[in-house]
Amino acid sequence: MKILIIQQRYGIGDLIIFLPYIQAISKKFNTKLSILVKESSKASDLLSEDEHIDEIIILDKKKDGLSGFLRLSNELKKRKFDKVFIFNSSLRYNLIAKFAGIKSIHQYPLFRSKDNLVHSAKTFTENIVGEIISTESNLKIKNKIGNFDKNLKHICLAVSASGSTKRWDINNYIKLCQDLNKTQKCKFYLAAGINDIELIDKFKSTDVGKNCESFEKLSIKQTLPIIKNCNLAICNDTGFAHIACALGVKTLTLFMDSPVMAYGKYSSRMEVIEPEGEKDSTVHNTLGKHKISYQSVLDKVNQMLI
Repeated sequence: MKILIIQQRYGIGDLIIFLPYIQAISKKFNTKLSILVKESSKASDLLSEDEHIDEIIILDKKKDGLSGFLRLSNELKKRKFDKVFIFNSSLRYNLIAKFAGIKSIHQYPLFRSKDNLVHSAKTFTENIVGEIISTESNLKIKNKIGNFDKNLKHICLAVSASGSTKRWDINNYIKLCQDLNKTQKCKFYLAAGINDIELIDKFKSTDVGKNCESFEKLSIKQTLPIIKNCNLAICNDTGFAHIACALGVKTLTLFMDSPVMAYGKYSSRMEVIEPEGEKDSTVHNTLGKHKISYQSVLDKVNQMLI
């Protein structure tokens, strides 16, 4: 049986949050899956070692618009899928599946405008597989990193974000690391890319810079075994927070301008801090980066490092 999963959201976090449901469908039908995803989800890096995945099909710009509709339909038709599970309410993907000749189409209710992505995916998949599914995500990786000094606390810092309103000031991260170094020996890993070189250079220029490594020259796949060996991840709400969490790392995520109830409550491994005055209430346009209490972050980090 050939099965296709369609998950068209952009982010790394979205893909990771959907993982338990994708894996549950694979187990239910005892077959590897093909998944249709955006390149920005970094599925090729994240899922290359997942035994539930057979093929990753990238949803690129050439598959947008009317010509893209026909191109994608024809591409899927050649693969002769028996079933498709569509994790959205879009009529477009419903019609694409029909044009591709897929007989068994399972999808969210059409035209639903708003949802909590975790609750919707969980309900949808549980109705398919007939059992309760944990919301905990688990990334499968085989490579391990040796020679991690066990006398140090290894801490991943996701200092970047998709926008400046979701990014705690880099000076706060620097001060946090300086304070942590006063009480314990630490090594820091800057989870940021080449576009964040200004943040990376600023961190490295300080007294804690000699105790850090950065990821700007690494692929997402190359960072996975490093993150997995960390004792803690301290993150803005960005893809690296969800990666760390899915690798089993205790993760503290700072929500200041994104929906905490959708992205911060699905895993027992993730603790969250919101701006002062917010409680399970941050959304897009909360604009609370200057109201994240430094002392609250420091206290929570010390608690989680015990």
